[in-house]
Amino acid sequence: MIGEIFKEDETGLAFEPTTKPVPADERARLLADPGFGRVFTDHMAIIEYDEQEGWHDARITARHPFTMDPASPVLHYAQEIFEGMKAYRRPGGGAALFRPNANARRFAKSAIRMAMPPLPEEMFLESVRGLVRADREWIPETEDGSLYLRPFMIANGSFLGMRPSTQFIYAVIASSVGSYFKNDAPCVSLWVTREYVRAAPGGTGEAKCGGNYAGSLVAQAEAIRNGCDQVVFLDAIERRWVEELGGMNVFFIFDDGSIQTPPLDGTILHGVTRDSLLTLARDMGLPIREEPYSIEQW
Repeated sequence: MIGEIFKEDETGLAFEPTTKPVPADERARLLADPGFGRVFTDHMAIIEYDEQEGWHDARITARHPFTMDPASPVLHYAQEIFEGMKAYRRPGGGAALFRPNANARRFAKSAIRMAMPPLPEEMFLESVRGLVRADREWIPETEDGSLYLRPFMIANGSFLGMRPSTQFIYAVIASSVGSYFKNDAPCVSLWVTREYVRAAPGGTGEAKCGGNYAGSLVAQAEAIRNGCDQVVFLDAIERRWVEELGGMNVFFIFDDGSIQTPPLDGTILHGVTRDSLLTLARDMGLPIREEPYSIEQW
């Protein structure tokens, strides 16, 4: 039984199973057409932090709302970070994660940039694995189905002073998902914004923090108004160099088989998919260029 897996482990991750699991027939109905980010599983992982105890009270528990003080700093200064990753169903009922170590390392790097305590890599991995074990029945059996995992960390406490918090909540929630884009689109249409930028040198562009995405929403809305799926951002200084899309890195593939992608210079997210594609392309002997690419070249 899944519940027997989680007594205690080396990270102190306890299992508190939900007393109100979604019935199997209702779960099957939800998994038949989950969409993206609408269907959530029974459990969540939580680990708390304060300066006195460090990371503590690590547990898998029933998914539930947070109770927060109105003066909690995350609500005022956006001191928070997150990750996005997936678990896939394997033949025989098991599940597989795609390069979770890379997400763990990026999460720690984002934490440092946002003046937050980095979560130990093994603790990150155990929280993700534990939630997948607890809720693996929520992984859709469809070809494009997966379990989307959202690890995140938020500043907690009760103060309005402009300083880093000393209390934090780390959590992982899971959502059964199908394709991100409607109708399994083989490609997406792009809108280049010249008015808005995603990040500037010295800013938080390479951190996976909510402020980067909140600031991109107006440009994404502009793209949708113009009949496009995603927005392309240019650099903040010259408004000339292609950086990335609102939700993904960008590659250019040429007739000679070569691949070019903008360099990681502090304003672009270190994408796990980006790194994976570059690794595979190099293994295949394809010419790779991590160089600036101008909108005029496009």
